[in-house]
Amino acid sequence: MISLSMFRGVWRYRGFVLGSVKREFQSKYRNSLFGALWTVLNPLAMITVYTVIFSEVMGSRLQGVDKAFAYSIYLCAGALTWGLFAEITTRAQTVFIENANLIKKLQFPRICLPIIVVLNACVNFAIIFGLFTLFLVWSGTFPGAVYLLLFPVLALQILFSIGLGMVLGVLNVFFRDVGQFFSILLQFWFWFTPIVYPATALPKPVRELLVFNPMAAVIGAYQTILVHGRAPDWAGLLPIAVLTVLCCMMGLLLFRKRSGEMVDEL
Repeated sequence: MISLSMFRGVWRYRGFVLGSVKREFQSKYRNSLFGALWTVLNPLAMITVYTVIFSEVMGSRLQGVDKAFAYSIYLCAGALTWGLFAEITTRAQTVFIENANLIKKLQFPRICLPIIVVLNACVNFAIIFGLFTLFLVWSGTFPGAVYLLLFPVLALQILFSIGLGMVLGVLNVFFRDVGQFFSILLQFWFWFTPIVYPATALPKPVRELLVFNPMAAVIGAYQTILVHGRAPDWAGLLPIAVLTVLCCMMGLLLFRKRSGEMVDEL
């Protein structure tokens, strides 16, 4: 199996992968007065703004939910997890181009590069979502044991993100317009996903189109768990699960067939 041999190669180069993740994290805050403290300050500021501005100042409320922080939790659940999706896909689409010199000079499994992207994004997400979880505990809105259901949803989202990102990353090497187009698409995609507004706020004809938005089901699952404290609609996640498998297979297939040609294009 080609995919198995790929990941055996990744395991042999695990030191390179983990070292790259560590170096990128450190370089982000090098020569900064507060250093890694910014990883806490930035998300803390965002959570505070969402809570104070939307829940207290604007008095935003969710229909049928009486919790004081319901809207800010709804907003954070969507915005933070969308940020993970956007970071993985955006960085994956340029990962081969940005590491062109490394690819040309060193012999290593190229599949390591998308994995480094995922690990870096997950480190950032773990910090910011950990702070958000502390906020839920502090505010008395922690959903309890149902919180554990976030992990299968998160795993599905990460696999979908890197599968899509791999497809975009390989295509972007040969057709540079792909990256430009996706950057524009991502902006429309964000606003077509119920993150800053509930799905019920959309007109019915538009709401019915959400079935074609795979991220709407994922974001909705997070919001159901964190805001309403109940299990998500697993059947509603089935289409994106199928799409995830297809994206991952297509990404690996494209990578397998075009990895040799990428060196010449870069």
